[in-house]
Amino acid sequence: MTTYTAGSLVSARGRDLVVLPESAEDMLVLRPLGGADDDIAAVFPAFEDVRGAEFQPPSPDDLGDSQAAGLLRSALRIGFRSGAGPFRSLAGIAVEPRAYQLVPLMMALRQRVVRLLISDDVGIGKTVEAGLIASELLAQGSARRLAVLCSPALAEQWQEELRTKFGMDAELVLASTVSKLERGLELGQSLFDKYPNVIVSTDFIKSTRHRDDFVKHCPDLVIVDEAHTCVAAEENTSTQNQLRYELLQKVAADEERNLLLVTATPHSGKESAFRALLGLLKPELARVQLDSDAGRRLLAGHFVQRKRADVRQFLTTEDGLTDNNLREDKKFPADRYFKDETYKLSPAYRSLLEDSIAYASERVSAAGDRGKREARIAWWSAIALLRSLVSSPRAAAQTLRTRSATAAAATAEEVDRLGAPLTRDSGDTDALEGLDVAPGAETEDAGARLAELAERAAELEGPEEDKKLATLIKHLKTLLADGYHPIVFCRYIPTAEYVADRLEGKLGRKTVVRAVTGTLSPQQRLQRIEELADLAGEEPAARRVLVATDCLSEGVNLQHHFDAVVHYDLAWNPTRHDQREGRVDRFGQKRDTVKVITLYGSDNGIDGKVLEVLIKKHRQIRKDLGISVSVPDESSSGVTNAVVEWLLMRNEKPEQASLFDIETISEMTGKLEADWKSAAEREKASRSRFAQRTIRPEEVAKEVLAIRDTLGRADEVREFTRQALASLEAVLGKDDEGFTADLSGTPVGLRDAVAPVVGGDAVESGRPVPFRATSAVARGEAALVRTDPVVGAIAGYVLNAALDDQTEGPRPARRCGVIRTRAVDVRTTLLLVRYRFHLTLPSRAGERQLVAEDARLVAFQGAPAKAVWLSPEDALELADLAADENTDREFAIRTMGRVLDALDETKSYLENYGDELAADLLESHRDARRAAAEIVRGVNVVAQRPADILGAYVYLPVSGGAA
Repeated sequence: MTTYTAGSLVSARGRDLVVLPESAEDMLVLRPLGGADDDIAAVFPAFEDVRGAEFQPPSPDDLGDSQAAGLLRSALRIGFRSGAGPFRSLAGIAVEPRAYQLVPLMMALRQRVVRLLISDDVGIGKTVEAGLIASELLAQGSARRLAVLCSPALAEQWQEELRTKFGMDAELVLASTVSKLERGLELGQSLFDKYPNVIVSTDFIKSTRHRDDFVKHCPDLVIVDEAHTCVAAEENTSTQNQLRYELLQKVAADEERNLLLVTATPHSGKESAFRALLGLLKPELARVQLDSDAGRRLLAGHFVQRKRADVRQFLTTEDGLTDNNLREDKKFPADRYFKDETYKLSPAYRSLLEDSIAYASERVSAAGDRGKREARIAWWSAIALLRSLVSSPRAAAQTLRTRSATAAAATAEEVDRLGAPLTRDSGDTDALEGLDVAPGAETEDAGARLAELAERAAELEGPEEDKKLATLIKHLKTLLADGYHPIVFCRYIPTAEYVADRLEGKLGRKTVVRAVTGTLSPQQRLQRIEELADLAGEEPAARRVLVATDCLSEGVNLQHHFDAVVHYDLAWNPTRHDQREGRVDRFGQKRDTVKVITLYGSDNGIDGKVLEVLIKKHRQIRKDLGISVSVPDESSSGVTNAVVEWLLMRNEKPEQASLFDIETISEMTGKLEADWKSAAEREKASRSRFAQRTIRPEEVAKEVLAIRDTLGRADEVREFTRQALASLEAVLGKDDEGFTADLSGTPVGLRDAVAPVVGGDAVESGRPVPFRATSAVARGEAALVRTDPVVGAIAGYVLNAALDDQTEGPRPARRCGVIRTRAVDVRTTLLLVRYRFHLTLPSRAGERQLVAEDARLVAFQGAPAKAVWLSPEDALELADLAADENTDREFAIRTMGRVLDALDETKSYLENYGDELAADLLESHRDARRAAAEIVRGVNVVAQRPADILGAYVYLPVSGGAA
């Protein structure tokens, strides 16, 4: 029986395949040339016909035009799923990473066990950075299973990101799904063993009932999203935070487990919280002196934190590079345009507010004589009443009719624990779920009076009496007329529902309005948003308005559908405003400026002070530093408490209120500004002190060049797809997000290949198939990325048609060509060469033997026997040349035949060039893993011989030149 070595070519099942290292004497493990792992098959030579194969040279009479070389090269590279470079996964993912997003990946590969805190600013792409690391560790075998811990509201978004961008299928482990998943388990089996990749609700898994099973069967790679909610660094830390922290401590206790912590706010001005996070990565980081050189060096290997200004332009001469050839300009909105719009209460609304304040003042005053518990109940009920009144008539009515949750508390401490989350907007709130319900204000003996106030509130609905709503309608009409699609953020569910109801029919016939609140599950919220986008459609005149509570203010990406934010209700913590605005002000936002309108009441006694002291100050700090700095909770609540106290006092003791306003509120404001300034200075110092310096820009530039040489760029995929479809007789149309293609006239082989993806009806009926410049596409659409199945089918068809000259119908790429051009003075030959490399890659899980492929263009002047070889850059330029003059076909065949007959003379050069590529790859692999000495020593790369010449293209001077 013939023995085949790894990397050699065999012919079986009617095609040429590569022998993989997993093969044995009686069983061959084979992969098609350029194929993915999903295409691998086992063949038994004893039962099937397997023969050694040699790649056949091109035929001189199978000539193509000037585009043939470029199309064939692109088709080959798009088909690669097993890149030879140190980043194994990049060939198989559907996202082209920005250069700066490679930095965390390069940091991770330099650790034997990956422990990393990724704290890039909001909207930079932390999910992609974490996904790149996970994809790479799984591809290399350094990790076998993955768990993502996140909020249940973000679970489906993580699932979609992993599936569409990284080709990873992950099961959702949520309170709503776990029963169904467990029904499919065998006796004694854990679902974390059955499903290799899972996305787990942190809130579900943190309880002791589920935690122990997860920890026992925890995957060897864990990503923790919004990790700042999982630290317990102070005595007053919430119980939920404490449970999450205990869970992560147990997960991190296994020193061999890879752990990625992801958060845009690693400390929020609190050193203890920052240290707690670092301690999860490496215990000594919780104690080391970070001001020392040794401490900073230790931290630098585990922490990356960059703001937008750091990556807006990357790989430029300002980064120390010699030129700007690799410069990347990150598409962020340039700024936020803020506009504060005021309104005044109608007489009826003002009367209701004054009567409600009088009632609340009486209650607080009377409760003070009855004990601390009663005083705290009255206090929180007063705040609930005031906040709901300035929110909307409907929220006010519901609050007035609802019993206060604090009334059931047994102690003053329990009253505070129940009252604070529902009435304040703490920056430390560990979850926004359930916090958008309207709080209650009713207590045992106040039913009749509150019922009367509730009836008056209900009568104020509508723009005639509710001037806040009338102001909103006016400004929404302006935004919509300017082409914007706004989100209106409200504090309470009744307000959001009321606003959505009242906007219906007021904003134009083609404007669609929908509300998303905490009454919907996280999955239903995303569905509602997509339904809104679909209903509004893409017509230029169509507009969409989303009314939402803060259940959407964190984690959910809304930049693709919306581009303006209206704060209908002022949050009492400006961090919440920043979170709301960050849903649309992020990478992928098409608008250069995101509009932000803040509504506030000039005469309700609350809004004006909150806006002046909290919101505007926060904006200024963000503008000065380029980042958001969280307001210290105690200081901000001191201000808002003082404002409420002043309002209540103004009714009971008007003579004291003026003095209180000057002294107490000013004192609280001064303390807030001092604390805030201190937090801002700490944040500024931290950003400077812990700036990412582990990976130098020139190191990133080197890897970016290598990736582009091997896999190409996204614009190459777009241009290839357009050219190939046009050559295959598709009818192309224009589209704002890419282009469309009627595939009904393309060859039947291509139609059969794409029909399962876009639908047979679309292919045969001639309905245009949209090709989008994004990886997230709906069914029936194609993404212009190299791993999209439609793009892959087009590339496969072009490649197979080029290799098989018996293919019927159009063949866009050919393996030969003779082109006359003014760009050359002597005969120049361009070769498209496929190299195969045998890689030995050690990892913590053991040594892996791999076969990878690469395609290169090489070129020489003159005859093959006396070739003058050109640089890779010159060879690449030849592929883009157009013909300046027609070439006689018979002359072209004779010329091509002479060149092909002499190509054996190039064998030595091609083999040496393959060895050079192997040496470069070896250096890249070693450099990427240089921190893990035992892994570096075992890495090896060998070029398989002979290389395959896929195409040969001769460029001749125009008539009269030397040939």
